[in-house]
Amino acid sequence: MKYTNLGTTGLKVSRICLGCMTYGDPQWRPWILDEATSRPFIARALELGINFFDTADMYSLGRSEEITGRALAEMASRDQVVIATKVFFPMGEGPNDRGLSRKHIFDAIDASLRRLGTDYVDLYQIHRWDPETPLEETLEALHDVVRAGKARYIGASSMFAWQLAKSLYTADLSGWTRFATMQNHYNLVYREEEREMLPLCDEEGLGVLPWSPLARGFLVGNRHRGQGAETMGGGGDTDRGGDTDRLGDTDRLGDRGGDTVRAKTDDYAQGMYYRDDDFTVVDRNVELAERLGVSPAQVALAWLLHQPTVTAPIIGASKLRHLEDAVAAVDLELDDASRALLEEPYEPHPVLGHS
Repeated sequence: MKYTNLGTTGLKVSRICLGCMTYGDPQWRPWILDEATSRPFIARALELGINFFDTADMYSLGRSEEITGRALAEMASRDQVVIATKVFFPMGEGPNDRGLSRKHIFDAIDASLRRLGTDYVDLYQIHRWDPETPLEETLEALHDVVRAGKARYIGASSMFAWQLAKSLYTADLSGWTRFATMQNHYNLVYREEEREMLPLCDEEGLGVLPWSPLARGFLVGNRHRGQGAETMGGGGDTDRGGDTDRLGDTDRLGDRGGDTVRAKTDDYAQGMYYRDDDFTVVDRNVELAERLGVSPAQVALAWLLHQPTVTAPIIGASKLRHLEDAVAAVDLELDDASRALLEEPYEPHPVLGHS
């Protein structure tokens, strides 16, 4: 494993972050793994040198935090791991059980710490932009969370570049803690972040933590043209706020059947990908993987890891080989010609993933 600074902070994180949305309560999503099934993945991640773990309060409505916290407490020293969680999405039926108000942030961080079984999180992130709460209220509350020792750093996720810029200069003007990271939607078939967000993060020194680095399994080549929501059965709840990415239920290069539980029920992915040019990018990714003798997942992750602003893609794993693939991608070198092959078919997309 290789390690790098989290943006311009002094915190060292692994180049791969394990997203823990996959671990929780199967009643929340049909492809979620329960605690007993989840623990070997966290153990293997630690063995492979991954020290960075990302979850959110809304994943399985808190169950993911509980499972992640218990496993890390038993398997690692607290000072040797970096734990990130998020706040914004509804955690109850009450009007104050969501959003980025001072009240909800204070309630949410305490609840997350209880579930994680720790006194602090290393990175506390706003899961989305809250148009109903004054930005100053949110930023001051987050600053106070840091001053109280409940979070070491704060981060943002999935917003427009102007919103991040406003957040940064507002924090600077008031002397509040500024965002250290941006967790955004970025992969080979969705590159709109390259227009404004990534240059802003580079200029301001934010670490970039792409969610859905494999387009929710789409980039491994296990979907087929014409196999959108109307032909795949649909039926799954929309994964709003689902910021991790299982590597796809494929074996090696030839196993590309789109009949996994997630492929059949992930309406969120079906609404974001499946354009003809998206499939062309996937074909290029699979073609290059075959040429290099590696998995498509490794190539897609290696491409992200070559992007200068990217700190660590957030990957999920439902099979142990997914972890092996992700870690192998750290050492996979792609030359200029290979990257150009992957990038050439891309066509502009509407903004996706901000809601």
